[in-house]
Amino acid sequence: MAYNLKKELSKPERFHPGHRLCAGCAAGIVCRGMMRAVDEKDRAVICNATGCLEVSSFQYPFTAWEDSYIHTAFENASATASGVEAAYRVMKRKGRIPENGEVKILAIGGDGGTYDIGYQSLSGAFERGHDLTYFCYDNNAYMNTGTQRSSATPRFASATTTPAGTDSVGKKQEQKDLTAIMVSHGSPYVAQTTLFGNLKDFHEKAHRAIYTKGPTFVNVLTPCPRGWQYPAENLTEICKAAIDTCVWPLYEVVEGEYRLTYEPAKKLPVEDFMRLQGRFAHCFKPGNEWTIEAAQEYVDRKWEELLIKCG
Repeated sequence: MAYNLKKELSKPERFHPGHRLCAGCAAGIVCRGMMRAVDEKDRAVICNATGCLEVSSFQYPFTAWEDSYIHTAFENASATASGVEAAYRVMKRKGRIPENGEVKILAIGGDGGTYDIGYQSLSGAFERGHDLTYFCYDNNAYMNTGTQRSSATPRFASATTTPAGTDSVGKKQEQKDLTAIMVSHGSPYVAQTTLFGNLKDFHEKAHRAIYTKGPTFVNVLTPCPRGWQYPAENLTEICKAAIDTCVWPLYEVVEGEYRLTYEPAKKLPVEDFMRLQGRFAHCFKPGNEWTIEAAQEYVDRKWEELLIKCG
């Protein structure tokens, strides 16, 4: 579906302002874009794992969501969405669902509730083949509970459980490649995107995922000003740096076929991304130059592997 900015901005909001997300947090923009990707004639049921988004967008009796919303535990957003999808199929078969439009089953969670705690139910939902779309707003740590590292936290990033110090340069391990793991489940559509410019890449992938039959997955790099330590107004700059350094490549996998959706005209060095964030400040101290070299080596290797997959 081609992206038309004027048309999208004219749609009624289905994720409303007035929530409690931090200034500069990208999660609210993800939700607005996700809900705009649902056709106006259709409805949605959103299953939201516990996290920043849940506590900020739904505090009974107040909600930012126009569509049906279910707050689930940290670990079972996908299991809840699976049950909703199964119930919907039964009710539709029995003629208890109105014919005017469809009901789209959406699940959303942060990287803590997706990469880690919720991975078991996510994998199970995809193995069973439920017709749902899972959106991960990947902010690279457990932000809601104090910026603890997750398996999505990049190597060398400082977090409260992997602090940089005299004998430490932050997290020791590379981040998990969850997008590739979801591709291995045989999903008909998997995409990786972020928020920058006019949201064209995000919108088109979100719409394609929602309207592809079967279990689909969209991984969205979602910067966090508090955890990443950057000024709130720099959100777009951070996202742009992530894709231009190839730290976060934009691509989609359609029925197993890899497609690159953005290739920078000039691939920038990884330090251009790292330098914008306080969580990597220690990497630029004398004696720590090797961390930047190691980060560059990892990104270059992953980028070349992706280019080969994309043909």
